[in-house]
Amino acid sequence: MGVLEGKVVLVTGAANGIGKETALLASKEGARLVINDLGGSVAGGDEGDKNPIELVAEEIKKNGGEVVTNSDSVTSKKGTEFMIQQALDTYGSLHSIVNPAGILRDKMFHKMDDQDWDAVIDVHLNGSYNICRAAINYFRDKEEGNFVLFTSTTGLIGNIGQANYAAAKLGIAGLSRIIAMENEIKNVRSNIIAPFAWTRMIATIPIKDEASKERVERMKNAMRADQVAQTVVALCSPDCKLTGQILSVRGNEVVLFNQPRPIKSLVDKEGWTPKKLLDSAFPAFESVGQDLGATVTVFPYEPF
Repeated sequence: MGVLEGKVVLVTGAANGIGKETALLASKEGARLVINDLGGSVAGGDEGDKNPIELVAEEIKKNGGEVVTNSDSVTSKKGTEFMIQQALDTYGSLHSIVNPAGILRDKMFHKMDDQDWDAVIDVHLNGSYNICRAAINYFRDKEEGNFVLFTSTTGLIGNIGQANYAAAKLGIAGLSRIIAMENEIKNVRSNIIAPFAWTRMIATIPIKDEASKERVERMKNAMRADQVAQTVVALCSPDCKLTGQILSVRGNEVVLFNQPRPIKSLVDKEGWTPKKLLDSAFPAFESVGQDLGATVTVFPYEPF
């Protein structure tokens, strides 16, 4: 028996990348599936092609799995509500929601327009809200269920040219944490993953120099979507007890991130003034504060 035997799992963005590999693995592990994909481009905003998600469904069925498809957008509240209802109508139950659906519209912040900001926030942050909100009361009433949402080291650490993406992904970290805190008593879990994997989104990264070329090639060859899917499926399992956590998957490495907590505190009993802060407090913080290094400075080593 697989770790998801008898469970029903909804996977968004399942036509490609992490969503596709998660759907395939979840089926092998015994889950019955609703797989969703709008079929749009990496940048979003187009009508989309429904054929890729049907090809994934055919592969699952060929291997003996049970699956139905959905082409609604996570940006639509009615669409996400229908995804939940589709699972209930088809299988009579729902146990896990995996939401890797996303787009990229990278641009330096001083050049970013409102459309690029709104589109990325809408798909990632609002999309995560929509699908969680559509399912939360069902999970609470049943006292069973879990969410696997997706953050990014762009939000947790930072990468240049992705202010919209970083804001959305760090927002998802807060969303997942509160869902986990509020629903622990109802046996409803929520965790997030910051994945390293070669997907069509990563393929849009511009190669500007030899270092970025080597970095992209390393990701393409050593950090695959199917490796991320292993952790996703494990988080969906009823045997998993983790909740409210931030994980990362990098090749064959699984990382548990810390979460913001105080690291240094200074007190002035007479009260701080701008001058005293500038002379003593801020210099003391400089020695322990985080630098402005991007993700590559935190993970400088080759993937395992």
